[in-house]
Amino acid sequence: MTISHTGYPGACMSTSQQYAQAWEGFWREASGTPGDAIWDADPSLTAAPHLELFAPHADPALPVVDLGCGNGTQTRYLATRFPRAVGVDISAAAVEHARRADTGGVAEFERLDLTDTEAVRALHARIGDANVYMRAVIHQSRPEDRPAVAQAVAELTGARGRAFVAELTGAAKDVLAEAILRPDGPSPKGSLVMKHGLRPAEVAEDEVPSLLRNAGLTILSEGAITLAMTEFRPDGERIVLPARWFVTGRAD
Repeated sequence: MTISHTGYPGACMSTSQQYAQAWEGFWREASGTPGDAIWDADPSLTAAPHLELFAPHADPALPVVDLGCGNGTQTRYLATRFPRAVGVDISAAAVEHARRADTGGVAEFERLDLTDTEAVRALHARIGDANVYMRAVIHQSRPEDRPAVAQAVAELTGARGRAFVAELTGAAKDVLAEAILRPDGPSPKGSLVMKHGLRPAEVAEDEVPSLLRNAGLTILSEGAITLAMTEFRPDGERIVLPARWFVTGRAD
């Protein structure tokens, strides 16, 4: 089973504008409630085990930036492990959801397009070198934008920070279809994803490490992982997606 895609809405706009509008439309319609999006699993299944892999490499005194934070579920958890947590997302609606859900004011949230080099540099200038957490962002980025996304990671980590990058493998596409398409029609969560033209894109096995290296980063550690979804199979088993994780930073 595969997921078909007819393109981002708004045929008269540039592809960059279409991409931003697709995410804006999704988050405007989504409730923002934790678990409402198919990828918004509880931090105990996502950020927490990821930090166990990241902790040996990250300086806990540095702030952390959550790239593609969505409604801020993972950012709020990261705020319990680092002195300052900043969640950024291309969608203003996602940032609104994240701020509203952060009733304790434990994190900061702002809109940021990772392909906007000057805006990324400005964030780095404000917070200094930081640790970066990025989960399944590259596969949802347009292929031509992926070098800029990797460069944003390099800019934000600077000389002292480290990044944890988790990204789907090519095999995840068919597995993800189970979370979106069903014999009796798409699930409610899947319908919202399809409505706004969001889709899993192909990521070659060597693409992510190559992007990171081309951005001047060194792969310090890596391995296989699964990314938990909020959808379940008919037998009650949680759907998880095959992925790889990388810890990266500037060479010492």
